[in-house]
Amino acid sequence: MAGVTILGTGAWGTTLARLLADERLQWAEGDLSVAETVLLWEHHPERAEVMERERVNQEYLPEMRFPPNLRVTADLAEAVREQELVLIVTPSQRMREQAKMAAPHLAPGAIVACASKGLELGTRLRMSQVLKEELPDAVAIAALSGPNLALEVARGLPAAAVVASGSPKAAERARKLLTAGMFRVYTSDDLPGVELGGALKNIIALGVGISDGLEYGENAKAAFMTRALAEISRLALAAGANPLTLAGLAGLGDLIATCSSPLSRNRTLGLELAKGRPLDEVLAERKTVAEGVTTTRAALDLASALHVELPITEQIARVLFEQRDVKEAVRSLMLRDPKHELHGLNE
Repeated sequence: MAGVTILGTGAWGTTLARLLADERLQWAEGDLSVAETVLLWEHHPERAEVMERERVNQEYLPEMRFPPNLRVTADLAEAVREQELVLIVTPSQRMREQAKMAAPHLAPGAIVACASKGLELGTRLRMSQVLKEELPDAVAIAALSGPNLALEVARGLPAAAVVASGSPKAAERARKLLTAGMFRVYTSDDLPGVELGGALKNIIALGVGISDGLEYGENAKAAFMTRALAEISRLALAAGANPLTLAGLAGLGDLIATCSSPLSRNRTLGLELAKGRPLDEVLAERKTVAEGVTTTRAALDLASALHVELPITEQIARVLFEQRDVKEAVRSLMLRDPKHELHGLNE
């Protein structure tokens, strides 16, 4: 059993497919007869046919041509059968559907890694928990996360990520299969920490976008991000995570990248909300998913179940879903009674 498949042809899925195919071509010193083929699965047959023929994803990475050993297919059974590593890179609310479709075709011993960052609405489950409910017991489950803006990785700029699994052997094997050129991968055994760090920072990026849109300055942004990291850490700790994970790539690292980059979907959504625009209006103009919106609802549900206070997330939810004025939301946070800086983390 060998080979890698990516399920999902958005910007991040296509970037990973190109990255891994190019790495295998370099291993083979450009010899296509020995270079391992990387498979990229697209749900719509007509789109798969166009991408395979044109050798580019015109919708998400129009100037990034595919390596010759990258093949696009709409045949899911073919895409995952006998593959050692399957990366699912679909929006979080479609993860369960995708896992159900792939489950009958996976090889025993395969590693299935989710590269989507979110929580499932209704169940409050992390993506690896969704996979565990839908995939065979013989499959190892992992999660890939970190400060990975797709366009930067696609351009070959240096980046790092972390792959987490309850199986150290699976994490190490996934690390070896995913490390490529300027893309450095570390391992972790802390699935809750890695996944919650990646999911919850999208909520915070919405808030940073609002702050930037209101021109509140760098002091406010730094304070907001720092307090937000404490909020993320409280929830992650209550969910069984190692708090040190939130100081790593999937926590602080991802938070910095998502909150500071103009490429961040969630931050740019926050910029539009700062103008007083309704959420539905902004979302209607976008073709990409801002995971922070759905994650906000699920995170509050999870926090309620775990008896954790999330004041920042609560105010962002009111802006998103109750049309609360953004400046009023900020005032509510600033007027809260101050507590010890490590409240909820040092008990």
